[in-house]
Amino acid sequence: MNRLFHVPLSPFCRKVRLVLAEKKIEVELVEERYWERDADFLRRNPAGKVPVLRMDGRTFAESQAICEYLEETCPEPPLMPSDPRDRAEARRLVFWFDDKFHAEVTSKLLYERVNKKITGEGYPDSRNVKAGAQAIKFHLDYLGWLLDQRRWLAGDRMTLADFAAAAHLSALDYISDVDWNRNANVKDWYAKIKSRPAFRGILADQVPGFPPPAHYADLDF
Repeated sequence: MNRLFHVPLSPFCRKVRLVLAEKKIEVELVEERYWERDADFLRRNPAGKVPVLRMDGRTFAESQAICEYLEETCPEPPLMPSDPRDRAEARRLVFWFDDKFHAEVTSKLLYERVNKKITGEGYPDSRNVKAGAQAIKFHLDYLGWLLDQRRWLAGDRMTLADFAAAAHLSALDYISDVDWNRNANVKDWYAKIKSRPAFRGILADQVPGFPPPAHYADLDF
């Protein structure tokens, strides 16, 4: 059985979960308390981070490396464009979310509100929370601008860029930190991707001590 060592609200783990589900690859989800730096887990990934995928008798780490491996070995349905220019744009947006959005928003909101409590690192830093709440407005506006010109974030078909964005936004939506009324295009886009069968596992997540809002799993939010 394939195994994915993950944390439910990690956007990097969610991105991999979405790709696995979209490609209909069965996998056992194993929650990993990576912050405890268990020796067995560190043998799987010396970086001490999730996600880690055990598949085909090998261990893979780093979300983007995992997604690229899945795309190359399980090409149907394709999640990267065939045209090199379109593929470059999809990759640019994946890194936008996994780098810039993560640094400016996810780490300031999700990690302060949830991760600190789970890992015992203390209380949220209100300055970080305020900065993240301000920064997400810019990112939602940028998404809205992209969707004014395209059906999906990177072009006319859904790509890994959409899953990367949805992974971050769904984790933040779990703690009610996304204003879906800010941009109608973004809300419509998220409603489409949220309705995909691949998203069902994400919407079923429950984190002890952090119940999701009522709209989280509602497809007509």
